[in-house]
Amino acid sequence: MGAAVPPELSRLFDAPAGVKRDEVWGSFVAAHSRLIIRVARSINPDHDTVMDAYAYVLERLRADDCRRLRDYAPDGRTKFTTWLVVVARRLCLDLLRRRYGRSPPASAGRDPAVQRAARRRLVDLVAGGDPDDIAAPGGDPTHSLNAAEVSRTLTQLTSRLHADDRLLLKLRFDDELSAPEIARLLGLSTPFHVYRRLTFLFGELRGALRERGIHGAEP
Repeated sequence: MGAAVPPELSRLFDAPAGVKRDEVWGSFVAAHSRLIIRVARSINPDHDTVMDAYAYVLERLRADDCRRLRDYAPDGRTKFTTWLVVVARRLCLDLLRRRYGRSPPASAGRDPAVQRAARRRLVDLVAGGDPDDIAAPGGDPTHSLNAAEVSRTLTQLTSRLHADDRLLLKLRFDDELSAPEIARLLGLSTPFHVYRRLTFLFGELRGALRERGIHGAEP
């Protein structure tokens, strides 16, 4: 049996236009405002920017008869709140791009150098060593792989992960949230669940790199 649409969505979709729809929408907003604000704050902590992003997310979620919300398809694994984090995050980034272009200045978000450093840490953790020193089997210097090549391979591998796992990596390494922050955002009971899942993902990705002949230092 397929997973059911959350009751707050069913009520919203079934409500007739007018006052009743407004009331149900208000209930939906009350239930999920805290989550959306947390997502907006993870992108940029400035209060005014957070509130602008919050308003923008709500506007886009309600647009076209809640088209984005109607796109939610329960699969029995991904919680609605996790899906909502992904959608809200994309909308917050969309607002930044609308305001500042494809590469917003540091004042509009995180310093690009900091983002690159965070991404490099993911490469380090998965590959088990300095990515500039990672080489193909045999140590032939002609097969040396630089950090950019390893990063591209990781990008391909992570794109095949489940949406929940991709979100976890984005929150940790793109947004640089701590494990307690991620746990609160995703509704996990303790940060331990975040650490445990990250450790599992590092192992899976490390194994996939080895299958492609990319070997780093043993962890």
